[in-house]
Amino acid sequence: QVHLVESGGGLVQAGGSLRLSCAASGRTFSTNAVAWFRQAPGKEREFVAGINWSGGHQYYPDSVKGRFTISRDNGKNTVYLQMNSLKPEDTAVYYCAVLGSGLYGSRRPADFGSWGQGTQVTVSS
Repeated sequence: QVHLVESGGGLVQAGGSLRLSCAASGRTFSTNAVAWFRQAPGKEREFVAGINWSGGHQYYPDSVKGRFTISRDNGKNTVYLQMNSLKPEDTAVYYCAVLGSGLYGSRRPADFGSWGQGTQVTVSS
């Protein structure tokens, strides 16, 4: 059982940056992959970035590759999402989630067993 709390969202102009944090509690956090998703009104939840249990490997969709960076600090029970060169299309509620065992590389929300409450990111043009 993992409890996740996202923070760091806000309003930023296009081209700006934000750093999101996902603080976790639970004994299994450091042994599981974690990912960030986002969801805009009327749209499906979209995969943003994933990271393996140790933080040594990351994967991204083409829409954010080169702009976003996911990282984790297991000693602090925290996962981060550094978001640079933000675009209005990045506007959404951002969620972090814990991946089920043996499913590293998944981009499917159904494969993630624990979710945070989300943090709003709004990018103005």
